[in-house]
Amino acid sequence: MTWVAMNFEKVEWGYLVTKTQTPHIVPLATQAIDILRERHLVTGNTPYVFPSQRSNNRPMSDMAINAAMKRMGIDATQEITGHGWRAVGRTILDEVLGVRPDFIEHQLARTVRDPLGRAYNRTAHLPERKKMM
Repeated sequence: MTWVAMNFEKVEWGYLVTKTQTPHIVPLATQAIDILRERHLVTGNTPYVFPSQRSNNRPMSDMAINAAMKRMGIDATQEITGHGWRAVGRTILDEVLGVRPDFIEHQLARTVRDPLGRAYNRTAHLPERKKMM
């Protein structure tokens, strides 16, 4: 996540999805924006919101989250990985909060299968995803 990709006015984060090379907009929760504003005081002078410990010019490693959880006593091989929290969030949004699965899938930058089989469905459901967040 880079600072230049953040839009605090629109409460969104925009980036290019690596697998598909397509632009993606992520509406953020107001709580997330509050945390990011605080984080900006710490890393706002670097390109990355979460820079590497070794260099401000590289992002934090994806393994850094698993290492932090290990230091907290959470065994990523037995309990949950950092990436696994996406599944937790998705499950709660769907089964507990009743959010439509297509809204959730869009938020997670996953390909959403159109029930009518339309190959070129470009809906993003931004208003609904903003409400969800």
